[in-house]
Amino acid sequence: MKILIAMMKHETNTFSPIVTDWHRFESWSAHFGSKALDFYENTGMPTAAYIKLARDAGAEIVLPVAAEAMPAGIVTEDAYNRINDAICDAVVAGCDLALLDLHGAMVAETTLDGEGTLLERIRLIAPDLPIGVTCDFHCNLTQKMLDNCTALIGYKTYPHVDMYEVGMQVGRIVLDSVAGKVHPVMVRSQLPLLSHTLKQGTDDQPVKSLITACREAEKEDSILAATFFGGFPLADVPDAGSSTVVVADAHKIMAEQKSRGIADLAWQQRADFVYHCSSLPETIKKAGRFSEYPVILLDHEDNCGSGGTQDVMAVIREIMAQDLDGVAVAAVCDPGSVAEMQKAGVGSDITIMLGGKTDIPSLSLKGKPLQVKGKVRVLTDGCWTVHGPMYTDVEVDMGPSAVLDTGKLKIVVVSVHHEPWDVGVFTSLGIQPQYEKYLLLKSRIHYRAGFASIGRQTLTCDGEGVTTSRNELLHYQNLRRPIYPLDEDAAY
Repeated sequence: MKILIAMMKHETNTFSPIVTDWHRFESWSAHFGSKALDFYENTGMPTAAYIKLARDAGAEIVLPVAAEAMPAGIVTEDAYNRINDAICDAVVAGCDLALLDLHGAMVAETTLDGEGTLLERIRLIAPDLPIGVTCDFHCNLTQKMLDNCTALIGYKTYPHVDMYEVGMQVGRIVLDSVAGKVHPVMVRSQLPLLSHTLKQGTDDQPVKSLITACREAEKEDSILAATFFGGFPLADVPDAGSSTVVVADAHKIMAEQKSRGIADLAWQQRADFVYHCSSLPETIKKAGRFSEYPVILLDHEDNCGSGGTQDVMAVIREIMAQDLDGVAVAAVCDPGSVAEMQKAGVGSDITIMLGGKTDIPSLSLKGKPLQVKGKVRVLTDGCWTVHGPMYTDVEVDMGPSAVLDTGKLKIVVVSVHHEPWDVGVFTSLGIQPQYEKYLLLKSRIHYRAGFASIGRQTLTCDGEGVTTSRNELLHYQNLRRPIYPLDEDAAY
């Protein structure tokens, strides 16, 4: 047996000003052939699970490409075609089975449905090829995706700490289908619900109850996999939003019942999917009244893990205005400022205009750099390996990085976007986060993977940025309407 394994992952924020070109894939993770195999085999990713299944089956492995870019704006035609062509050329060359590690919210210059377009192209090349797919919890599931694969599943955790497990699950389903042991059928239920990402944590309600419902469904003999997708609300595409998919063994009626049942449960709790903002100055004042540390402050509207520019200074500016002391920040992406600190050298006192280098036209926001005085404490190449539960054993490259110490703030400044989901964003630069009073993280939910166990309190800071939860500020043109909560009269 010859098994094709490939990765194509990007969460596209269509409101982000950052272009996702091929260089952006290369700066995060883009590998071909044997290099891709070596890079991912011993990690906690779905691709690693696929490799393990293929080796256990004694199969020949074909891994043409494994490419992922940090979330940002629309993927260029060139970048999209490089990945697609590599995968489809391998299908043309021949294989018996395909296992794909996808995201589910990719938008390219040539398609609003990056994954569906890829799967449709593969199906045209090989109409009978068994295809297994893993998708991110934030997948905006389309019918085109389901129509062109054998079985599709999504992560049941946010932060995503079960990627390997779901890869194993869907891989076994497809291998069993090849052996004639099961006959997968899939049913999707799409909700008119554009849920806010801050309300999608799988350890919290309402999503916790939906994950439980999925796991209960999978206990039934005829149900092979059940998934609730929170969806990605920052993609202006027709199918953005929450959905369910159930894979059953030759029992479509059962799949329909379970899929609709989980969707009904989500719709009953729709009001709980809405995040309500609060005053930023009041939030920082509240932080200053705590006496148990560390206190985690989430600069969630500038989260590069959802396409943010990671250089908006609104929350840092308010922290400095209120003279909050003992704050470690991860991270501001500003390669120019890093270069200035490199030139000055470790131990040097320096004044820089930090951040605010990027305009955000979709929100009519101009970049606002912040003058910061401090000492250059640390300079590194920004390379380290994740040891936490999310992206386990994946090598990270934040580009040249530095720590600017103002006396009250230790600001990690990087050259390549990276969301702080692992403590390595601090420890690789000599900061021990468990001993800081405040941790300001440009993250929303993923921070929990590395920091939930050390944080004593957590506050969401409603600043500025393209990962806003105030979706009413965004100008959707392709999104299906009506949809809740943008439209209170949306019906299901």
